[in-house]
Amino acid sequence: MNYIEYRFSISPVEPWREILMALLAEVEFESFVDTENGMDAYVKADLEDEKSILEQIQSISEAKIEFERKEIEQENWNAQWESNFQPIMVKDQCYIRAEFHEPKPEIPFEIIIQPKMSFGTGHHETTHLMVEFILETDFTGKDTLDMGCGTSILAILAKMKGAAYTEGIDIDEWSVENSIENAARNQVEMTVKLGDAEILGYRNFDVIMANIQRNILMDDIPKYIKVLNFGGELLLSGLMEHDFEDIKKKCEENGLNFVSKKQRNEWIALKFIKN
Repeated sequence: MNYIEYRFSISPVEPWREILMALLAEVEFESFVDTENGMDAYVKADLEDEKSILEQIQSISEAKIEFERKEIEQENWNAQWESNFQPIMVKDQCYIRAEFHEPKPEIPFEIIIQPKMSFGTGHHETTHLMVEFILETDFTGKDTLDMGCGTSILAILAKMKGAAYTEGIDIDEWSVENSIENAARNQVEMTVKLGDAEILGYRNFDVIMANIQRNILMDDIPKYIKVLNFGGELLLSGLMEHDFEDIKKKCEENGLNFVSKKQRNEWIALKFIKN
């Protein structure tokens, strides 16, 4: 499957880059890379709706937004990604890098990825926030689920922190294949499945992580909760600050208690517990 790249120039860049990012996430964009003058944004070719995209862009009247559009074929994705990707450090505890970067053996958790066309390199605020939550969470002996796993950074880190059975689920075949490769790259054992929340129900989990677009979360939160053990934790992101009350209400209506919130710019991650 090919991707469409939109290369945006935004003036002024802030806060409109973050706002545009949130608007594009609502029309199926799944990966973003900050640039000096704006950002690059990626959407699967078969999900691109140019009319809706243009409407989202034009809804921002306070900034000057220009863009170039081009299609990126599968075989060119890795070269495109490698030209932009820089290693990421989270809280001096987790170092996310590609194989061609220098290792940092002094860092407690080092994750090596090659993302192909998968979302979740640690660059985006939501992945960064989820990594922060994972670093603070005790995974020892806990069965763990990573919904919408993308590159499976979250699942891999949970496994490194002592998680027992660990599973990743994604609707994208490339993400499933990439997750399997990244797990092997990092010498962790995990199960990866193709699908969405409809395939849940065969087993329960102690920790469920979902870094997914808001509308999907609103639909799927009840399905997650059905397979979350009592005392289990639900970590959510893919959300903006203005999504907080709706997500909190949805979780509480389904028997969860709100624990805490993290924020980077306009993006948030939330932690709930099932009592």
